[in-house]
Amino acid sequence: MQHHGLRRANERAVLTVVGFNPGLSNAEIARMSGLAPQTVSAILNDVEAAGLILRGEVLRGRRGQPATPIFLRAEGAYSIGIEIGWRHADVLAINLHAAVVAHRHLDYAEADLAALAPQLALLIGEMIGDWPKEQRERLADIGIGMPGSIHAATWPLEQGTGSKSGPSPAEFAADLEARTGLAVTLFNDGNAACWAELIAQPAPRPASFIYLLVSTYLAAGLIGEGRLWQGPTGHSADLGTMLVDRNEAGPLSAHAIASTSALVKRLAAAGIAVDIADVENWDWPALEPVVAPWLEDCAEALALVVFNTNAVVEASLVVLDTILPTSITARLVERLDVHFERLPARRRVSIASGHIGRLAPALGAAELPLYHRYFSRNLLEKPKD
Repeated sequence: MQHHGLRRANERAVLTVVGFNPGLSNAEIARMSGLAPQTVSAILNDVEAAGLILRGEVLRGRRGQPATPIFLRAEGAYSIGIEIGWRHADVLAINLHAAVVAHRHLDYAEADLAALAPQLALLIGEMIGDWPKEQRERLADIGIGMPGSIHAATWPLEQGTGSKSGPSPAEFAADLEARTGLAVTLFNDGNAACWAELIAQPAPRPASFIYLLVSTYLAAGLIGEGRLWQGPTGHSADLGTMLVDRNEAGPLSAHAIASTSALVKRLAAAGIAVDIADVENWDWPALEPVVAPWLEDCAEALALVVFNTNAVVEASLVVLDTILPTSITARLVERLDVHFERLPARRRVSIASGHIGRLAPALGAAELPLYHRYFSRNLLEKPKD
């Protein structure tokens, strides 16, 4: 490696150790990163001058020399995350601690990418318009999480879903970049949400898990051996397309059963109209005669998705999140556990509720650009002895 490349790799390693082990001393960072204490000291001086870290109060009364704890500086960097969904967009800004500092929501009838670029650019301008100059200078990236099929929805999604004309996602990203002056990166919405869940997990973070988000359709992601499985096109782990049932019309995907779109269809068949953009405020007790059987079918479909996925990736943890109220999510997690236990020849897995909910895709889309800019490629790299 050339010297500047090695230096950059070492800097990423140090920032990763600091970011995910806040409060360590110079010596502890050196031990965990495998770098020499002198190298770590020089890197800490550089990243401190760049405003990326801060030093805490000196810790005395311990063995050896007094130690100074090192922390990421929350104001050291900012990024914007956008989820472009089928009927809405969420736009948020985060700092280097992944804390949300601003949030906007936009509803629309169709994900028209041509119309969304100027709308989102205006929304972002309003959101950061009162930021001080230094804060705006530390904002460099926009991450966008969207379904891979949003531009031209095809089977197994509804043929009437998505934007069928206008720019491609790549052209849309280039347009938004030109309008905002910020670097724009596209991510699959399930992958972005999965990443947000990984960051939200308490230490020590799991090295592998299956992530499912019951939303308008079923978003999903996989963490394997400390890495996000994005695949060559960035849309790996499209678990919603997995076939889980057959009916007279042919095979059904998980999207067709384990999604809020499927629930809305059932409600409509029962003569009940609801606003899919406002699921938090539905009259859930009144909807229970439809919701209860949907939960059972949804859990059964998800159990098959987990079973088949786990046959390939050997993950011992499944994280299930939804855009629904927490009480409904908890019921779905419990029913998924029951249905999974009924399947034969299974590997043991733990099933847990997610930490974030409906903002997971936007939050992950904001976090990923910061990760790629400042941190190591392998988040869960084991500390050196």
